[in-house]
Amino acid sequence: MTALAAVGARLLGGVLRRAEPLAGGDLSQILRIELAGGRTAIVKSGPAPETEAAMLQAIAAAGVPAPRVLAANADALVIEELPSGGSLRSAWGSLGAALARLHETLGTRYGWPADYAFGPVAIENAFVDDWPRFWGERRLAASAPHIPGPLARRVEKLAADLPSRLPARPEPALLHGDLWGGNVLVDGDHVSGLIDPACYFGHCEVDLAMLTLFDRPSAAFYDAYGALEPGAEERLVIYRLWPALVHLRLFGSGYRGMVESMLTAAGV
Repeated sequence: MTALAAVGARLLGGVLRRAEPLAGGDLSQILRIELAGGRTAIVKSGPAPETEAAMLQAIAAAGVPAPRVLAANADALVIEELPSGGSLRSAWGSLGAALARLHETLGTRYGWPADYAFGPVAIENAFVDDWPRFWGERRLAASAPHIPGPLARRVEKLAADLPSRLPARPEPALLHGDLWGGNVLVDGDHVSGLIDPACYFGHCEVDLAMLTLFDRPSAAFYDAYGALEPGAEERLVIYRLWPALVHLRLFGSGYRGMVESMLTAAGV
């Protein structure tokens, strides 16, 4: 903790007074630091702090709340501390509006300029023009070598069938990429910031699939976000499979049942 806090203080050009760990650092170390003079900031390690900084800046450029990047290098990301005393239960409408705004920012291809990672799980982001190929190769099949053989074969079968299940060219929307309740900061009844992104350009339903994997958005969310496209429910199962695979690889066999149930729901 001391080393990361010292890096953050140095990047800000200040003298470290104190540092305290924050919750939520399963894959990265997260600290709140205070400098002499009282200035505070959040310091985070990670697989690629400078890449995460660019992602936060892309979210902010889309007009969506995100913490301001104060500094970043290869070892640490330093961001502003945002108010976060509220509950998402009171801010579903605010999140729906923010996500709709994020998805209005469009790219020209599917992917991101840099690869990323969830801890030891690599996230391949090389650009392609075909969405089923991107999801099949960069997301689903990429996990096949790292999971038990029977599951891997089912995943590979689904990946091969994606051209008949997913749209070939949905609008390449800017995605948060790891959207769940823990990555949404709330102040009162509004979203104060989206954090811990894993951005890329892809089908907007991917963020909705991740959000509904563990959370249950209220009607206010969907009223603010807008109607889903026909066939969304069938595709959401396919999109939820990737975070389920990531959880299996990161946290072990406790998530095997989730992966198996999603494959069954997808008919493979």
